[in-house]
Amino acid sequence: MSDSGADPLFRKILIANRGEIAVRIARTLREMAIPSVAVYSDADAGAPHIEAADEAFHLGPAPPAQSYLNQERLFAIAREAGVDAIHPGYGFLAENAGFARRCAAEGLVFIGPTAETIDAMGSKIAARRAAKAAGMPIVPGTEEPLSDAAEIGSVADRLGYPVAIKAAAGGGGYGMRVVNGPEDIAATLEGVRRDASRAFGDTTVYVEKFFSPAPRHIEMQVLGDRFGNVVHLGERECSLQRRFQKIVEETPSPAVSPELRARMGAAAVALARHVGYQSTGTVECLVTDDGEFSFLEMNTRLQVEHPVTEEVTGIDLVREMVRIAAGLPLSVPTEGIAPRGHAIEARLYAEDPARSFMPSPGQITRLDIPAIPNLRVDSGARAGTNVTVYYDPLLAKIIAWGENRATAIQTMRDALDATVIEGVKTNLPFLTRIFGSDDFRTGRIHTRYVDEHLPEIMASG
Repeated sequence: MSDSGADPLFRKILIANRGEIAVRIARTLREMAIPSVAVYSDADAGAPHIEAADEAFHLGPAPPAQSYLNQERLFAIAREAGVDAIHPGYGFLAENAGFARRCAAEGLVFIGPTAETIDAMGSKIAARRAAKAAGMPIVPGTEEPLSDAAEIGSVADRLGYPVAIKAAAGGGGYGMRVVNGPEDIAATLEGVRRDASRAFGDTTVYVEKFFSPAPRHIEMQVLGDRFGNVVHLGERECSLQRRFQKIVEETPSPAVSPELRARMGAAAVALARHVGYQSTGTVECLVTDDGEFSFLEMNTRLQVEHPVTEEVTGIDLVREMVRIAAGLPLSVPTEGIAPRGHAIEARLYAEDPARSFMPSPGQITRLDIPAIPNLRVDSGARAGTNVTVYYDPLLAKIIAWGENRATAIQTMRDALDATVIEGVKTNLPFLTRIFGSDDFRTGRIHTRYVDEHLPEIMASG
């Protein structure tokens, strides 16, 4: 079996997603000469991801449960369109083991890891156990679910405050709240369970130590195939976050030494091998000032920030996912690939930093991002796009590459300075100030940097 245009790996692939990631996947499928099928809700009629694909089918009303999460409708479209595989992108059904199993039952290939692996790593409690069994250090906490405030209080007393109460089914910053003292446990537990029930339909919780001083958030990109080959492609620095969600990512990290990279990479590969990982995936860690790292979670899907890894390695991660799903071995050397240069990604959101980064729905009347050397833009929005309350308000990912970190930062600053967005509030001024700050230039950042410095960031010129 070949991945050349003369002999495509799949007859046709349905992209079960929207926005920039659907555009991104369609681009690679076109390069692989594999026809693609887009799906869209009422809110996304006329969206760029429809034009990026070869065919498009209407899903239903805007709410995700009636559109992008509507499995019955998705499989009906898959049958009508005659596809033989589904790529879930990220979010929505990407880490839904039941969806992966249903794909198999329908005779379709799920382009991602096995349902068993998604199950094993989808529960953050089970993932902690797997990491520990693979010999990876884990954040101090519990490896069993906790049932009430008294149990949580006992664990918190042992670990020391602050601690984080986390949803076992959570991820991506959702289903997590911090407790600073015993008097806050009951209300925080209630809030986490309420969030978890709404987002995941699972109120199981556990507790982890919440580090102080704040650590860095470093993740390792891994690839595995059906033949037992596993490789890591280096780390991504993801410490700049708001509300526990990432804003800026880069590779390589300014804080990771070659020795630490080797240790983290070996641990991530060992974990991926332990769970029989087959696809692209990410092992996320917390790294403290003394250079020690601890397992946080594993995302069994393509990450939002995957472009920075692609820019420094030259590897198309979507192409690798498709190849692996088709039963081909990795095209990446098992010893990995040395990164070339430095890449930084900024997430451009329709949100208002002055109002705690609340989403800013409305119609985009102008969206101009410059075309300059060494700049990549992954976007699913344009002038005329309506930003709704139903979906994540990500407008575009702006990715700058440079021979070194300083040149990548300068390219990013040039791009942001020349970007114009009208019609909705965005985090563009916030991003401009971040990349102009001495703290970012010198790498003095951590996971709570934005929370601690937001007023002065917003006040800077």
